[in-house]
Amino acid sequence: MNGLVSIITPIYNSSKYIAEAIISVQQQTYTNWEHIIIDDASSDSSTEIVEGFAAKDSRVRFYKHSENKGTAFCRNFATEMATGKYIAFLDSDDLWVPEKLKIQLDFMEYYQCDVSFSSYVQIDKNRQPLHKRIIAKKSLSYKKQHSNNYIGNLTGMYNVQKLGKIMAPKIRKRQDWAVWLEAIKRSGKPAMGIQQDLAYYCVRKGSVSSNKWKLVKYNFQFYYRYLNYSWPKSVYFLLIFFWEYFFERPKFIERVVCRNDLLP
Repeated sequence: MNGLVSIITPIYNSSKYIAEAIISVQQQTYTNWEHIIIDDASSDSSTEIVEGFAAKDSRVRFYKHSENKGTAFCRNFATEMATGKYIAFLDSDDLWVPEKLKIQLDFMEYYQCDVSFSSYVQIDKNRQPLHKRIIAKKSLSYKKQHSNNYIGNLTGMYNVQKLGKIMAPKIRKRQDWAVWLEAIKRSGKPAMGIQQDLAYYCVRKGSVSSNKWKLVKYNFQFYYRYLNYSWPKSVYFLLIFFWEYFFERPKFIERVVCRNDLLP
């Protein structure tokens, strides 16, 4: 049964990585997909690289903006373009293992869940393992996701036919947290986690995601601006966020000797 999967990838000056990301999609054992790539006015050779893939594979759909509009806008633009039964996300510097889509779709059908995600491992910009894997919670409630973002965006998938298309809010960071929280809310039941490592997340030195302390203000704004909580209520939930981050999340982080066996 399964169905078409719409894979969304926003890019900006991603010439160093985008080819590998596309290839990791093309190498999927499940082949019923469309890869929607939105270029946010890149000034490098990203456009030529993606156009080369699109010319040879009709499943690769490409659109380039003439001016920079931000990641959230590009993801929403691609979401509007999507025609699949399912939507999944893959950033330009991340990678999937070949069985990712097949395993995830079979899992969702077997357990009749609308939202799923998986464990993943971290790599650096040179595609070397950082010896760390993030383990997916087997079941993720709205309340738990509200307290911290437990879904790696590169592993998440939701059923569009059941939930409708979910647009990222117009906030500078943490848009993916908002999308998955809304997906769980619409589903009315917990998201389900796959224990297998189905993706490789690239951690680049100096990026916001590599320094969690830089995200403090964005986490506060998530509650204050996106959920429209009062200032005191936002501070209260930010404290809960810190509790989750320092005392709960470490339980789902595992040090590994080497996880580069599936890298291209």
